[in-house]
Amino acid sequence: MTHHLYLLTGQDETYRPLIEAKQIPELRLTQQPQEATILLAAPPLAATVIDDFPALRWLQSTFAGVDSLVQSGGRQDYRLTNVKGIFGQAIAEYVLGYMIAHYRHFNCYRQQQQQQSWLPHPYERLTGKTMVILGTGNIATFLAQAARHMGLIVIGVNRTGRQPEQSLFHDVYAIDDLEKALALADAVVSTLPNTQATESLLNLEMLKNCRQALLFNVGRGNTLKEADLFAALESGAIQHAFLDVFVTEPLHSSHSFWSHPQITLTPHIAAISFPEQIVDVFIDNLVRWMQGKDLKYIVDFNKGY
Repeated sequence: MTHHLYLLTGQDETYRPLIEAKQIPELRLTQQPQEATILLAAPPLAATVIDDFPALRWLQSTFAGVDSLVQSGGRQDYRLTNVKGIFGQAIAEYVLGYMIAHYRHFNCYRQQQQQQSWLPHPYERLTGKTMVILGTGNIATFLAQAARHMGLIVIGVNRTGRQPEQSLFHDVYAIDDLEKALALADAVVSTLPNTQATESLLNLEMLKNCRQALLFNVGRGNTLKEADLFAALESGAIQHAFLDVFVTEPLHSSHSFWSHPQITLTPHIAAISFPEQIVDVFIDNLVRWMQGKDLKYIVDFNKGY
């Protein structure tokens, strides 16, 4: 049986030779939406044209987040899979890199270098600090492992409060007890997806439970109630916020986040999708698809992840 694959990635010329190199006889690349049974796509691109693919049976996302597909109110008559297991390393580098730079005053020393100022500052170690990670999935688990190697105490937060299999968390709290976990945090890291349950979860009332914590949002922008962050910083509940995701992207040039001295912004680059990794995930799933096996990383349209 021949499977017709359409590419809609924004980097099709990079993906095409990577897929062709796999030399799968049953797979044919097509440029005709009407005959495509499989779509390898970036969700924002696919969401606007999904109805142009009447034969579609399976869409493999090139992103971990599929909000634009599951929340669009569009069709759901196909299998949707995302990518997992490839972002943990990048997220760990981002979070731990910024934590180390913050506690060891690297930005300060860079400024002092320009002024030829020789002025040592006392610094704090990561050892013994507590990191609270919202979420206990693949990314959170990888981050927990890396953080433990750096001497941190790691607490996870999920819906049930149960330890995931082969857990690397010292403890896990249920989301209903989030305020108790935040009270212990030196650093809070949100890896949560965008769902109704996570909408504005980190609001002022919740953030007030923190005491001089660092806040990282590397999950979805909607988890943080952006307007409440200023009061949380002013009160001292949050010492500094490192934000990679936002409610509206790109962040508008007039947004107050740009100029706030206690906010560090990055343009949604904490963990990007490398085509080589995505193709490996896709081909593994394709083999399973052709063998009639369950696909990996299936998205539940009702849950949104």
